[in-house]
Amino acid sequence: MGRWFNTAEPCMPDRHYMVPASARLPQVPRLVSRGNYVVVHAPRQTGKTTTLAALAAELTASGDYAALLTSCEPGRAWGDDVGAATRAILDRTLADAHAALPPRLHPPRWPEASDGGLLGAALAAWSQVCPRPLVLFLDEIDALAGRTLISVLGQLRSGAGRRPAAFPASVALCGLRDLRDYRSGDRPADPRSGPGTASGGNPDRDRLGGPSPFNIVVRSLRLGDFSLDEVRGLYAQHTAETAQVFTAEAVDRVMELTAGQPWLVNALAAEIVDEMAVPPTEAITTVHVDAAKERLIRARATHLDSLADKLHEPRVRAIIEPVLAGTDPVTDPPADDVQYARDLGLLAQTSPAQIANPIYREVVARVLTDTVLEFSAPVPPARSFVLPDGRLDVPSLIDRFAAFWKANGDILTSRQVYHEAAPHLVLMAFLERVINGGGFVDREYGVGRGRIDLLVRWPYSGPDGRPALQREAFELKARAGGAADPLRTGLDQLDGYLDRLGLDHGTLVIFDRRPTAKPIAERTSITTVSSPTGRGITLLRA
Repeated sequence: MGRWFNTAEPCMPDRHYMVPASARLPQVPRLVSRGNYVVVHAPRQTGKTTTLAALAAELTASGDYAALLTSCEPGRAWGDDVGAATRAILDRTLADAHAALPPRLHPPRWPEASDGGLLGAALAAWSQVCPRPLVLFLDEIDALAGRTLISVLGQLRSGAGRRPAAFPASVALCGLRDLRDYRSGDRPADPRSGPGTASGGNPDRDRLGGPSPFNIVVRSLRLGDFSLDEVRGLYAQHTAETAQVFTAEAVDRVMELTAGQPWLVNALAAEIVDEMAVPPTEAITTVHVDAAKERLIRARATHLDSLADKLHEPRVRAIIEPVLAGTDPVTDPPADDVQYARDLGLLAQTSPAQIANPIYREVVARVLTDTVLEFSAPVPPARSFVLPDGRLDVPSLIDRFAAFWKANGDILTSRQVYHEAAPHLVLMAFLERVINGGGFVDREYGVGRGRIDLLVRWPYSGPDGRPALQREAFELKARAGGAADPLRTGLDQLDGYLDRLGLDHGTLVIFDRRPTAKPIAERTSITTVSSPTGRGITLLRA
């Protein structure tokens, strides 16, 4: 059986297509050769475990080291019971060593020691009998908290002076967050969630940075997303084995939708090849990629679902809500909360804050709008808005939304936890219900943009029977209390959006959020205005 695109477990070279580990963390062999202690961190589902396992195997295969990837996860359940947590970690280490290393590199029987010195004693004993320098990759280090975390880090630091003869020559601590961002009071509820909030106290005192129990770290390495060349190389492995080609446009589209997020890159390909079962004789195109994207989002695959679950955490909501609404935060959120959202993979690593990639943008919007319309008047189906020539009747759609908003707007916005972005979410939910698989709704939003841009793409058959695509642009703005009418700014911004899309018309929606605004039924109106460049613009004031 040939290899396949993997989304469910660490990759194995004989089973899965994968980007070479040496390309993802090229600094590690050099740091190991110098006997350095390092930190490796990255969001979930970016390939940390796969990469580190491959690096450990390569280092061992070189004949120069005994390198092992093991996990601190078994220590999670024991909390502050240092002895029990350490014994659980050592049990896992012993099992992993027997599975991954040749017998002559296996650890000895772990020595007896006090709870607070057990890990250091065990690693010292192993290093002394191992015929090669020992290299240890400790995954899921952020599964530990409190006294157990302090103890583990302290023992590693204390033993480092005896390396390589009597302690591991090199250690890498691997987790969701950079070690400097751990707090001694952190008690994460789940390893997929990352560390929770600190359990009170002074954040600067509780943070492990500064006078850290592990201040011997030489480098902190972040495992990044795939580059375009890496995506091409990954997909080329499939082509080499099956002769099925990903067109250049399809690869570019994957990169556009995922920003190189490894799980998404693999998941799109797996959806196309395995679930959609595109025949090997058929080239994979952007049409297949877009269809796979919709299927993944609608299926709410485990990774996407677990990521979306974080949206309900207050510290995450404080970051994501202004991003969704396109506004500046009312108060600057703590830098630690911003970094937490980045560590989860929700936010891009760059500023200003924005959702990490277009697929996550869709997931966030759909998760928050899934229940918005459940108990409201029914939304008309797409067929109610399809013209005889197959195009979407956008004026009729806007009329129906205005009527729907008058009847349901107050109730729906009051139910939405993301209150600042509530009107935008209601409109997006309405459009999503109408389009309902017949087309696509592309969203662009980000903190400080002052707007949300939506592009509805509606496929239909042209007069000659060939596939055609209708594109309709919407810009959503809100008028807050004390703010001036955003009409002129909105028209300027919409002109720029339409320039980029090459369209000669669009729709501007202005939600009036002022406490002094008239009731929804009285203030909701539809008119036609001209943009600064003379385009015809439908203006919906709501």
